[in-house]
Amino acid sequence: MIDTHCHLNKEDYDDVNKIIENMKDNIMIISTASPEDLDEVINLIENNKNIYATIGIHPEFADTYTKEDLDQIEKYLTHPKVVGIGEIGLDYHYTKENKEKQQELFKKQIKLANKYKKTIVIHTRDAMLDTYNILKEEKDKDIKCNFHCYSGSLETAKEIIKLNGTFGIGGVLTFKNEKKLKEIVKELDLKYFLLETDSPYLTPEPFRGQKNEPKNIEYVAKKIAEIKEIPYEKVLEETTQNAIRQFDMKNSL
Repeated sequence: MIDTHCHLNKEDYDDVNKIIENMKDNIMIISTASPEDLDEVINLIENNKNIYATIGIHPEFADTYTKEDLDQIEKYLTHPKVVGIGEIGLDYHYTKENKEKQQELFKKQIKLANKYKKTIVIHTRDAMLDTYNILKEEKDKDIKCNFHCYSGSLETAKEIIKLNGTFGIGGVLTFKNEKKLKEIVKELDLKYFLLETDSPYLTPEPFRGQKNEPKNIEYVAKKIAEIKEIPYEKVLEETTQNAIRQFDMKNSL
């Protein structure tokens, strides 16, 4: 299994090593959000064979990031275990007052993805149209993108696929009242889906309410298998290959 999006910050877990041990036979792709995460993430990928990373600055930090922060991101984009740039994007949920700053940061990081031929991992919240339009205008056609924790419509998903896009499917799929994402999983081909947990957030049923961790990825895979009426093993096999392809990991595993 490959958990394509998780966070393993020390402040999130009492014992990060135990979380890693629980995934020793599988692969994790950890993601930065704050510029302050970068050193910790690089340390984890350099000291754990089964951990890779995507690095970037989350829109939450659009008002506070510096040029030096972006320079540090660029410095590590040539690291052999850095497989993408993210999570980056737009988030208008808490404030729309800095839309321009968020968009500027997003565009700068897309340019880095274009320059270093890195897959983009997208965070978008209450900003789908702007996110899509910026990607369409700024992203090179051959650069792949993955919409982490996808929450858009089926119609939008079909347009995103045309942008070389895939969708991160996590614990939300297991929530009893979630209908839109279940429809998307049912309707679209399995080749467009990657498994993720977004640990320590969005814990799947039956552990909702507890802190999430990457080993819970199996419950997402089981739910996909149930919805698509296919074997669990097929979900694991195909989503693993999807992730390897989407993050150009074939030569680094």
